[in-house]
Amino acid sequence: MPDILELSALELGREIRCGEIGVREAVSAVLDAMEKNAQNAYITVLRDRALSRAEAVQREIKGGGLSGPLAGVPAGIKDNLCTGGVKTTCASRMLSEFYPPYSATAVERLEEGGCVCVGKTNMDEFAMGSTGETSFFGMTQNPWNPAHVPGGSSSGSGAAVAAGQAYFALGSDTGGSVRTPAAFCGVTGMKPTYGTVSRYGLIAYASSLDQIGVLAKTAADCAAVFDLIGGRDKRDGTSLDTEAGTFLSGLTGDVRGVRIGIAEECFGAGLDESVRRHVLAAGETLKGLGAALVPLSMPLLRYAVPAYYLIACAEAGSNLSRFDGVKYGFRAENACDIRSLYEESRSRGFGLEVKKRILLGTFALSAGFYDAYYKKAQQVRGAISRAYAAAFSSCDLILAPVFPTTAPKLGEATIDPMQKYLGDIYTVSVNLAGLPGISIPCGFDEAGLPIGAQLIGPPLSDERVLNAAHAYQQATVYHTMRPGKERSAP
Repeated sequence: MPDILELSALELGREIRCGEIGVREAVSAVLDAMEKNAQNAYITVLRDRALSRAEAVQREIKGGGLSGPLAGVPAGIKDNLCTGGVKTTCASRMLSEFYPPYSATAVERLEEGGCVCVGKTNMDEFAMGSTGETSFFGMTQNPWNPAHVPGGSSSGSGAAVAAGQAYFALGSDTGGSVRTPAAFCGVTGMKPTYGTVSRYGLIAYASSLDQIGVLAKTAADCAAVFDLIGGRDKRDGTSLDTEAGTFLSGLTGDVRGVRIGIAEECFGAGLDESVRRHVLAAGETLKGLGAALVPLSMPLLRYAVPAYYLIACAEAGSNLSRFDGVKYGFRAENACDIRSLYEESRSRGFGLEVKKRILLGTFALSAGFYDAYYKKAQQVRGAISRAYAAAFSSCDLILAPVFPTTAPKLGEATIDPMQKYLGDIYTVSVNLAGLPGISIPCGFDEAGLPIGAQLIGPPLSDERVLNAAHAYQQATVYHTMRPGKERSAP
């Protein structure tokens, strides 16, 4: 048998059901990996809770009460997903001692399926960032090279899966926050169609853009997780009444006749040559499996970044107004009146990146600027959605890079913040239009850092996106490669 940590989530689940591996053994292996590797992937490690739950899950499996494909599999949970009785911080001083009395629907459904939560993963503060460097609890390091960022905001989730510290992890994706760390850390990460996974219990950044996603070793693992957490939730008015539990069974690996669009705007100036070469090579691999490559032009994508940041920051300013030092969260001491309590609690409770985005959003919504900025951004959002709809009339999926480069070095993004925001050019439009998108490993640059290719589909084509990613992974080995292991693939 291979190293237990080399198994995918589905492979581990099979071994557990067959009695070849115990749940406690799997959980202990992950906990040991956390101690050996110092990526700072977790804010809170739930050692005692996880080991206790491992024993309970093992009993249920033996008794026939749990038979799902992921029963007994250890998982990480991004620290903006409420977990009842467990510290949930959003990587912020503002919530550094917050213990929610309830769990997010996605977390509840994972545990109902027998998964074992081993900890709350690190992240950019309040999910605001694309590098993993804005956490109050310290930045996460990339397992492939600790001098580089792991991507954000789901930085800890990506690093944990890559480093063997979780078999899969939940993340949230507002503008690429699942797909970017997946690309930088060499794992698979999917943001589903908006509304297919309940956002109940997800601490909001931008409500019309946020979507819970999954980071795992394979597309098949992602499909199995979505089978557990997807579907209608009466506690979330935006969740869709979609058929749950069919993604894994829909992975045929057959992409014959699937039309894959190649938008010229996604492969122009600003894209690293190594990234361009490997992403286009992924398209050729799919073509060799029977898919057809279709040229596209989507000039409106150039407006996606400014529209995204105006909308996201406006919604952030509204959502984060609840953190005022009165009801819960960080409370500044010695405030002399209500205004100073607000000012001191927010000034000291929020980090710099969060404060910048709140200020930008407040400005965009202010009198005299609403029509010029926020309203216009929403109009651009509608135009981008229509552009995608037009594109999907001639293709079934779109292939694109995830990020213009491989993982930057730690600290580089703080030198030129504008360049950091522009790096989201290939991911934010997917959130603006509410589409499903997946990042799959497709190669390495000259420095040995992973490269991710992105597949995007029309609304509710999640099964098609997952199947194309699965087909690619059946034909390649990039998704099997791990940090510290010798690479033999081209």
